[in-house]
Amino acid sequence: MNLKAKAIPIVCAVLVAAAACDAETDTHTHSSSHHEFSVQTVVEGLERPWGVAFLPGGDMLVTERAGRLRLVRGGQLVDEPVSGLPDIHVERQGGLLDVVLHPGFAENRFVYLTYAKLCADGERNTTAVGRGRWADDSLTEFSELYAADACAKSGHHFGSRLVFDGNGYMFMSVGDRGDMPRAQDPTDNAGNTLRLHDDGRIPADNPFADSARGHAAVWSYGNRNIQGMARNPANGELWANEHGARGGDEINVIEPGVNYGWPAATLGVNYDGSTISERSHEEVGAVMPIHQWTPSIAPSGMAFYTGDRFQGWRGDVFVGALSHEHLARLRFDGHRLVEQERLLEGIGRVRDVRQGPDGFLYLLIDAADGRLLRLEPAGAR
Repeated sequence: MNLKAKAIPIVCAVLVAAAACDAETDTHTHSSSHHEFSVQTVVEGLERPWGVAFLPGGDMLVTERAGRLRLVRGGQLVDEPVSGLPDIHVERQGGLLDVVLHPGFAENRFVYLTYAKLCADGERNTTAVGRGRWADDSLTEFSELYAADACAKSGHHFGSRLVFDGNGYMFMSVGDRGDMPRAQDPTDNAGNTLRLHDDGRIPADNPFADSARGHAAVWSYGNRNIQGMARNPANGELWANEHGARGGDEINVIEPGVNYGWPAATLGVNYDGSTISERSHEEVGAVMPIHQWTPSIAPSGMAFYTGDRFQGWRGDVFVGALSHEHLARLRFDGHRLVEQERLLEGIGRVRDVRQGPDGFLYLLIDAADGRLLRLEPAGAR
């Protein structure tokens, strides 16, 4: 997508990295087109953090890709990792990934995790989702709910974000496992978005549930590696960002049974510059993204802002960038991009972005000594 040709007004604010400021009390004011804000470090010392969830009462759960679930309490990282986790296969991009609370957590206390696990042959691996009950600062009664039919010997492209839709269904992304053609096969779980009941059962009304054309769990296909996914609170749509190869990172609105093109149609090229496909999305029966990034930003984490702390950002989409290390803010009119801004360029690899129950924005910085950060309006303290 040529943004200049589309005449889309783009605002680019390249801001000073918060890492250069005091780790706990950042007195530097960052400017954006709608707000001035500061960045506070909540905790440091996280090893490759991947996902964050907010418990009632102010505690937070953070996953570390190395296979640990950490509890943050009172602004401090509890020394001992949370117990009760399943066996997790840690290899390259695989390990412990997303963490999400059930919408009815107040009653059922369910915490959901996505993670890499070994397949039955003990040689290949895949992405799975499971849940445990939160009790006494640990997970109890943990059970695997669904293991994707996406086994591979690769350590690449596991996905995996998890989103509940408010109607008893959950959506789980699974990457193409580094084997590109698998994403164009809807009978496979690699390169897909899956739709499941909250107990892991496959819904009878999934697009391929009664068809030999696809796997019963598949909701969409042709997705390379979705690492950011969120429900649009304005209309309930499921939005996702996914990695391209060299360029061609995408934002898509995920619809049932739809092919999003990878790798039969893509706006990116191979890492060596060679062509992946010369066919258009229309030629292969695929849907074009509503936005794409070239050069690539390696998007990860996605959140719609709905709070009152940053009223000028209400309705905006925030996306973490692993490459060029920034937070992207995007404003859409329906599915049309009308404004884009880079915040905190140089902050580090932003793996996840979430709105907290306090209305602040929280970021996870993916590093060997990773951080959980909080964005606050300037002068909030």
